[in-house]
Amino acid sequence: MNRLGINGTGRIGKLTLWYMLTQEHFDGYVLNTGREVGKSLDDQLHSLLNDSTYGPIQRFLYGLHGNVPVRIVDRENAVVEIGGKPIKILRQARNPKDIAWNREGVRLVIDTTGTFSDPTRPADAAGGSLRGHLEAGAMKVINSAPFKIKDKAAKMPDDSTMLIFGINHSDFDPARHHVISAASCTTTGLAHMIKPLLDTRETSQIMTASLSTIHAATNTQSVLDTVPKAGASDLRKNRSVFNNIILSTTGAAKALEQVLPQIVHVGFMADAVRIPTNTVSMINLNLTFHTPLSGSGEPVINRAFINDIYRRAAAGPQKDLLVYTEAQNVSADLIGGLGAVVIEGQANHTRTGFIDLSQEVLHSLGVSGANDMMRIPVTHAKIFGWYDNEFGSYVMCLSQLAIYIDNMLG
Repeated sequence: MNRLGINGTGRIGKLTLWYMLTQEHFDGYVLNTGREVGKSLDDQLHSLLNDSTYGPIQRFLYGLHGNVPVRIVDRENAVVEIGGKPIKILRQARNPKDIAWNREGVRLVIDTTGTFSDPTRPADAAGGSLRGHLEAGAMKVINSAPFKIKDKAAKMPDDSTMLIFGINHSDFDPARHHVISAASCTTTGLAHMIKPLLDTRETSQIMTASLSTIHAATNTQSVLDTVPKAGASDLRKNRSVFNNIILSTTGAAKALEQVLPQIVHVGFMADAVRIPTNTVSMINLNLTFHTPLSGSGEPVINRAFINDIYRRAAAGPQKDLLVYTEAQNVSADLIGGLGAVVIEGQANHTRTGFIDLSQEVLHSLGVSGANDMMRIPVTHAKIFGWYDNEFGSYVMCLSQLAIYIDNMLG
């Protein structure tokens, strides 16, 4: 029996199970909670079957009148069945090296705890590590978050890599890669926005780039105001998510360099704005290009050109991952919608101007023989991309990556 292991049953862990139940790839699942949940197995099952954002699993996955059989198979050994798929729940170990993956026949684990993100930490590190899953019997482990190497002098281990499905997942080498990061929700959406531009000659040379992600709330934020910990530098993280728009940070642009190395030369800036909604975020992407001019002197890169890039990508190489729409959406319209990113074509726009370089500037740049001012056409583009930062975008891409890796294991 080919079983998938999932460590952690929080937001991403539970929704990964939900998505996998629609795919019919794995024969069964082993979930590790590392502790008792509620007063009984019934309470654990209640938590798995219901969600405040997406609703009950019955309605969300199977429709208004749909029905999927759910039953407790073995109460003593914590085995349940959802839609005919056996799911065993482990509750004894929190440290990855102590989880019984080998005994349960699990070869691939998705760690969704957010606790173990440093691929350089050894399996026996105090408090646990991603490598503990390998020591416990798994062949590969996927982390549902970007890597964070605490020792700034340490390098990325040779057996570790960051992969995003639909971007660079085919770089996976089963003989080499054992510890994999599936990046973050924002990096996933951003990568799918940038890739079609890099694949198009006219937009492949990006001069400058910046993004703001207008991001739904997460469990890292405070429900009500709390007192910052000793040494805290960002006091906004302790303010109520219910009542505020909160400026924050994102490592999406930096992580993007690991999956799309072509972007390294671009001075990419990124920030985040947290808002009081429960899911669906938006990337507001700003780019500048040197634009060629048509025979009539009009800029080649314009709104129609940008939108056509995404329209073709959605119908071709990024089909079912990038979605293009000209509807006037609001965030609730995208809850649960599948797609790494949804391009809001009607909101995209561009503006072209000219940079004037005088003879003196040209000479200082080493351009000899310049007798006239040079005018360089530059187009600024503003592109909007929605992403369901929980189920529809991130969990979907994470799960498809896991299925791909499992297939590569043979």
